[in-house]
Amino acid sequence: MLYATIAALAASLILFTWLGLRARLADGSLDDFVTARNSQGSRALGLSFLASGMGGWILFAPPEIGALVGPVALAGYAIGAALPFLVFGLCGPAIRRFLPQGRSIGEFAEARYGNGVRRYVALISVLYMLCFLTAELTAIGAITSLLSNVNGNVAVLGVAVATLIYTAWGGLRASIVTDQWQAGLLIALLCIVGFAVAGQLPELEFSNAPSAPVGSALSVALTLVIAVTAANLFHQGYWQRLWSARDKATLRRGALLGGLTTVVVVAVVGSLGIIAVMSGTDIGSPPIPFFALLSGAPQWLALPALILAITLVASSVDTLQNAFASLAVTEKKDLSLPAARWLTVALMVPVVLVALEGMSVLRLFLIADLLCATAVVPVLMGLWQKMTTQAAVLGGIAGLLGAVAPGWISGGSLLAGLEAASFPGAIPTLWPFVGALLSSAIVSVLIAKLTSKA
Repeated sequence: MLYATIAALAASLILFTWLGLRARLADGSLDDFVTARNSQGSRALGLSFLASGMGGWILFAPPEIGALVGPVALAGYAIGAALPFLVFGLCGPAIRRFLPQGRSIGEFAEARYGNGVRRYVALISVLYMLCFLTAELTAIGAITSLLSNVNGNVAVLGVAVATLIYTAWGGLRASIVTDQWQAGLLIALLCIVGFAVAGQLPELEFSNAPSAPVGSALSVALTLVIAVTAANLFHQGYWQRLWSARDKATLRRGALLGGLTTVVVVAVVGSLGIIAVMSGTDIGSPPIPFFALLSGAPQWLALPALILAITLVASSVDTLQNAFASLAVTEKKDLSLPAARWLTVALMVPVVLVALEGMSVLRLFLIADLLCATAVVPVLMGLWQKMTTQAAVLGGIAGLLGAVAPGWISGGSLLAGLEAASFPGAIPTLWPFVGALLSSAIVSVLIAKLTSKA
């Protein structure tokens, strides 16, 4: 079984590498490497949004939310995962009109607000994507150890190296091509695992269904919608796909396809957590409902589940790798194509080293999500003609203060506010996110109206 598992993992990664290497244009320019400008149809774009947004996280977080809080919170998670694509579908055409030769969120920020805001936005984007990348590689190490006798570090290194090979060579085109295959494989494997697990379950006990109070469930759902949406709007990989679309109509259709399929996938995976609780399965401590269900399933099911995890992680990792190269090109205008490739490789070294330690990054993820929430409204308000640089800067500062304010008010000190905004115990709470969004939005609008010359 050990050799079969290693062979299956190797075959999956070799397939993705081969597909990615074939995707590169023979005379591809640096711009094509980071944007694949105006080349992708709606189907390719939709499947790419789905695959790049998925990751090993969906095997942990949605089932846990479903098992502990119930369907209302799970619905919030599914909507939150899909909402960024729908925002890009709505706002993307206007961004493309404003910046037809754009490459990144940083360039959009610079065009509207200047160099200082661009650097701050780029810093937030890099912080979030580093957390995402580290979490994905850490997850595949943990999943491999859970489902097989293979050392998890082998999977971490395998995914990191394989995805680096084809993204460093083929750029965004390689990521989008592999995304389409990975999306299809993801759906097929999820169906196999889901049906096999469901077929092994005893009679479900509806009395065991998660029964969190509606108010608490809604609070968790709203927190997840805000946190996931705000953070993913700083995901440079999604911004790249905005300019890769063949035209504005294609972008809208692709974003809608990606959003709808994401809702379905997250809801299906999360519902396995609810099924685990209703079947009386011991979901463990800390809870891992998806893997708890697999423990009672046939042994052969571990292999497709592991390939599913490899597919999920590879699809998100290759997107993030190319996203870093795109941001680097934005920050250093004279960067060459070979330099962009080597920079991508260099960035992966510390990420892999942290992932090999198997550390938990959930708290850091929440902090990065909150930081994104403080700036997302001022950045997107750049599409409003009356918006000014002063309004964006003061709106961002207000967002930071708004994130701290709820804990400051309830705890009676700035230190208490900072502690609450750092999510002790890695527990997502609503009010720091609400404070960040409302404060940044209100101040941005007021200052824009006072300073606009229009």
